[in-house]
Amino acid sequence: MIGDLTGNIGYLILLVVLVALLWAAVRVLREYERAVVFTLGRFSGVRGPGLILLIPAVQQMQRVDLRTVVMDVPSQDVISRDNVSVKVNAVVYFRVVDADRAVIEVDDFMAATSQLAQTTLRSVLGKHDLDAMLAERDRLNRDIQEILDSQTDAWGIKVATVEIKHVDIDESMVRAIARQAEAERNRRGRIIDAEGEQQAAEKLADAARILGAVPEAMQLRYLATLQQIAGDRSSTVVFPVPIDLLRGLGAMASAAGMGAVREAPREGR
Repeated sequence: MIGDLTGNIGYLILLVVLVALLWAAVRVLREYERAVVFTLGRFSGVRGPGLILLIPAVQQMQRVDLRTVVMDVPSQDVISRDNVSVKVNAVVYFRVVDADRAVIEVDDFMAATSQLAQTTLRSVLGKHDLDAMLAERDRLNRDIQEILDSQTDAWGIKVATVEIKHVDIDESMVRAIARQAEAERNRRGRIIDAEGEQQAAEKLADAARILGAVPEAMQLRYLATLQQIAGDRSSTVVFPVPIDLLRGLGAMASAAGMGAVREAPREGR
């Protein structure tokens, strides 16, 4: 009877060991997960998703998430090309495309990508002036994304997007920028006024040449102006009379006077 009890205990221990081995051998991976498997320390492949079996004590695995990771880059102190100190932070979107390289080629790909993003952000923005940081963010985002993507390619990581979120400027620099913007608006306004006056002067000169070439056109212009003024009776308008018109009237009066003088002697006779 003691032997039967000992045998049952042995079977029970064997069953527990088998269950423990089966539990250690079975792994279930989600659709977005992959398992990088090592056999006796050597890389033996990438498995998953779904149910996979490992040899206990011989094979080990490391899970890798293939979903897009949203990484917030901490605020970085950047000195622009025009010697302006600003604080810039950004966000990086990346994902693992080769699980084996992300585990084998780098110790911690999350930390490595974060540090690389910080240094790249400082180096790229430091090559541009403050106006470019504020007005050309799309181009700067593309430049940072291309640099990060090329450097993380060896780690099996694909950097999809980089977005600069905030560019914090000192309060004194904000006032200086506002004064500069106001001066620039005034300069552009003066240039536009000068260009308008120049174009108006050119058009007036063209009109003067046309009217000067045809005297009748000048007289018609005077008559049209008189017609426009005649409709306004609320004020007195002094309108200059053209010299040519006075000369014409004088010539007509002289001719009429000479005709009257010639007729008088004839009547006396």
